[in-house]
Amino acid sequence: MNHPITPDGRYFVVRGRLWRMADPALPPERRAALTRELMAARRAVGAALRAEDAVALGAARAAVDAAKRALGERGPAWWTDGAPDVNRHLVRNTLYAGWHAALRGDADQSGRRGKLSRQCRDPPNPRASCRTTTVREFVPHSLTG
Repeated sequence: MNHPITPDGRYFVVRGRLWRMADPALPPERRAALTRELMAARRAVGAALRAEDAVALGAARAAVDAAKRALGERGPAWWTDGAPDVNRHLVRNTLYAGWHAALRGDADQSGRRGKLSRQCRDPPNPRASCRTTTVREFVPHSLTG
C-alpha cells in the first residue's frame, strides 16, 4: 500500500481522507483469513450489482461489513487510550492535519504552495471532473528584478 500511514498507525490517507487500519493485535493468520473473506464479499457485491439482485446485494454488503468489523476497520475503535475515532474524516480537519501538511511539503495547511488548488485535490465528489489549476506563491514584482 503506497498510502501514507499516520504516525500512530491507526489510519491511512487516501485523497485527503483518513481510513482506519486493521487491528494490529490480530494474529497474522486470522487477519489473512478475514482479508480473504472481505475480498470474497466485495466480489459478491460486484456480482450482485451486475445481476441486479437486491437480495444477494444485501447479503454481500452485510458480509463486507462483518469482515470489516472483525478486522477492526469498522465498529468500536481497537485502541484503548480514549483517543477519538476520526475514521473517514478529512485529514485537514483532524489532529493529523499538521503531520499531513508536512508530509506533502505544504508551508501551511492551506495547500497553496505550487500545489493543485484545493478544489482539485479534494473535490466534493471524487468522480466529478476537476479543473486543474496550479496556485503559485505570490512573489512581489520588486523581487523579480
